[in-house]
Amino acid sequence: MSLQDYGWNEFFAEAFDKLEASDLDPARVTRAAANIFRVRGETYHGQATLAGKLRHDAVTSAELPAVGDWVAIRCSATGDARIDALLPRRSVLSRNVAGARTSEQVVAANVDLVIVMMGLDGDFNLRRLERYLTAISESGARPVVLLNKTDLCDDLAARVGEVKSVALDVPVLPASCKHGDGIEAVRAEVGQGRTAVLVGSSGAGKSTLINLLLGKTVQPTRQTREDDDRGRHITTHREMFRLPGGGLLIDSPGIRELQLWGGERSLSQAFDDVEALARACRFRDCGHQSEAGCAVIAALENGVLAAQRLESYRVLQKELRHLETKQSAQRAQKQKWRETHREYRRFTKKRRE
Repeated sequence: MSLQDYGWNEFFAEAFDKLEASDLDPARVTRAAANIFRVRGETYHGQATLAGKLRHDAVTSAELPAVGDWVAIRCSATGDARIDALLPRRSVLSRNVAGARTSEQVVAANVDLVIVMMGLDGDFNLRRLERYLTAISESGARPVVLLNKTDLCDDLAARVGEVKSVALDVPVLPASCKHGDGIEAVRAEVGQGRTAVLVGSSGAGKSTLINLLLGKTVQPTRQTREDDDRGRHITTHREMFRLPGGGLLIDSPGIRELQLWGGERSLSQAFDDVEALARACRFRDCGHQSEAGCAVIAALENGVLAAQRLESYRVLQKELRHLETKQSAQRAQKQKWRETHREYRRFTKKRRE
């Protein structure tokens, strides 16, 4: 396999050339579990460790390699590989870590497509879908919604219509992984030269889809619970697979809680309908509550805008504003740490001299 088969292009080639290191080789991270990585290079394919300097210089885990990243590796005479540098990312899908902490967790890097998989059973949730679409709009990748388990849905057209009402201008693909229906449409989206990441809840059918696209069983699957149609976490790490048609697909563990990471501007794409209405409000700083001349409230009263969608917009807007406050404080702390680190390195260098 060549580097081009794994998404190598001029963007990454230029970044790699700037390293000016003849003893380094480019490779793509295809698997990450804790601090254990697998990479695919021109001549090397296997496990790689992190260089101590790369690990030490990283202020957060988001500055370390993730699946989909292009890195510079150094191969030893014994056949081992070490990741010495992380190349710039073209796109990155991130989330805030679960819990009370504020820290970026990279789901996948350098992806062209994010496929949100949602079951047409108890997994169907428009508010969760809006949350996914908001996260994707910050990533630089294109979203696709995959509705699995059409065999369990009595009115598919109605469900697709509901999804299209919140996933504006986003492709919606119905499928039944159980019966193999709709799989070719997914394969067409993840075509030659494209990298996609598959996200969704446990039990949505992600592992089953991977197995169907590959034509063999590589990911374990398990039946969903009958009481709530949810599955247990079977996939415990992120891994990239090369499909027979040449596309690359990253499988990821099911996400129980998707906390956003990014700025309020990410709402503009995911909630373009609400933002368009807001631009028609009489006052530019309209809070869309009870202000005179509010076009958003007028649309709500006229039935043009659903109350649930407006409430979802408000919830995510509040969450993102709170997040931006925390991120601002973190950026200042991060800059202070870097300055301290640089000063320490200058001091130790002078002592050695």
